[in-house]
Amino acid sequence: MEIKIGVRSVHRELVVETDLSAEQVEEEIRNALSVDRGGVFALTDVKGRRIVVPVAALGFIEIGEDEARPVGFGGTL
Repeated sequence: MEIKIGVRSVHRELVVETDLSAEQVEEEIRNALSVDRGGVFALTDVKGRRIVVPVAALGFIEIGEDEARPVGFGGTL
């Protein structure tokens, strides 16, 4: 699943590919917004890298859809 994270005062968004479902990502966002997490939003991408963004710097988070990408040349004419 592709997640786009907008960071305040940064012109480009962070694009993270993760194995988490949309519900799991939303749960991580809710946890990050709570006081007990220390004010950071963190995700691990498919390569095992950890992305950590301070909650105060978050502009937006766009959660992509789980969809299978077509492979090959068979398709429409």
